[in-house]
Amino acid sequence: MSFLEATIARAKADKKIIVLPESYERRTLDATHKILQKGIAEIILIGNKDEIVSKADGLDISKATIIDPNNYDKLTDLVSQFTELRKSKGMTEAEAGKILKSDALYLSVMLVKAGIADGMVSGAVHSTADTLRPALQILKTKPGTKLVSAFFVIVVPDCEYGADGVFIFADSGLVQNPNPEELAAIAVSSAGSFKQLVQKEPVVALLSHSTKGSAKHPDVDKVLEATRIAKEAAPDLKLDGEYQLDAAIVPSVGVSKAPGSTVAGKANVLVFPDLDAGNIGYKLAQRLAKAEAYGPVTQGISKPVNDLSRGCSAEDIVGVVAITAVQAQGV
Repeated sequence: MSFLEATIARAKADKKIIVLPESYERRTLDATHKILQKGIAEIILIGNKDEIVSKADGLDISKATIIDPNNYDKLTDLVSQFTELRKSKGMTEAEAGKILKSDALYLSVMLVKAGIADGMVSGAVHSTADTLRPALQILKTKPGTKLVSAFFVIVVPDCEYGADGVFIFADSGLVQNPNPEELAAIAVSSAGSFKQLVQKEPVVALLSHSTKGSAKHPDVDKVLEATRIAKEAAPDLKLDGEYQLDAAIVPSVGVSKAPGSTVAGKANVLVFPDLDAGNIGYKLAQRLAKAEAYGPVTQGISKPVNDLSRGCSAEDIVGVVAITAVQAQGV
């Protein structure tokens, strides 16, 4: 069973409610049709029902719940909650009402906050910043988590490396240039995400252009310090660095460059030193190795809110919704 098939099966076994705010977008509606048809999750769409149904012509979205912010009986309660959450920032009820009626992303996140939905997926037409801003303002970080970061689940066909070709690449979507403390937090969070989603033991490599001192540079020092901090924070994890990519995932190279390591040559969680490296790395795997790439999936938010690439397909949305549903099972 493939990673996606296994994730969909887990989502179906404990069905969650996922809100898709980009409800006038054809890809969203196509994904909704597929999700409902397969029984992956229950779906909430945001907007005018007649307009949504018109744009879904030829698709069956009849089992979706459509919430029109201009005619929603729970809006007053959500406005009060939103006002209370943001009162320290000067939020008034009038302003809160205006935002929730006009901004589907904020309304969607408030539905998650209130427990009406279990998670949100957006990004087909919105930027990452637009998708995550309301989540960070309303849901905030998970207890014990120092920052929100993002990863891609990479599934490489016919690959003997990683967990039968399954990897997590982090951070490939959010944190631009993490300092050692942030890089360590990304490594520990990514290990937890791998265990939750892939259901196998995470083996974490912090990547560099150097392996075990083969090069000297402040960039290498950052990865070394992040490795030290991560090991102190999570001493039971199989986690090590600094490793070049081949030393991290190819057993023969790992044995040669880091003999005796429990990580070298066995890594399935790859932690990149910055967003440039992580983003380039996942796109190389996706385009040249024909890998499936699911994400960017966020980690560290108190409830799951996930971003999409604006070039995503309907099938990509289905996959991220399934991942979001499984994340929600662990909240």
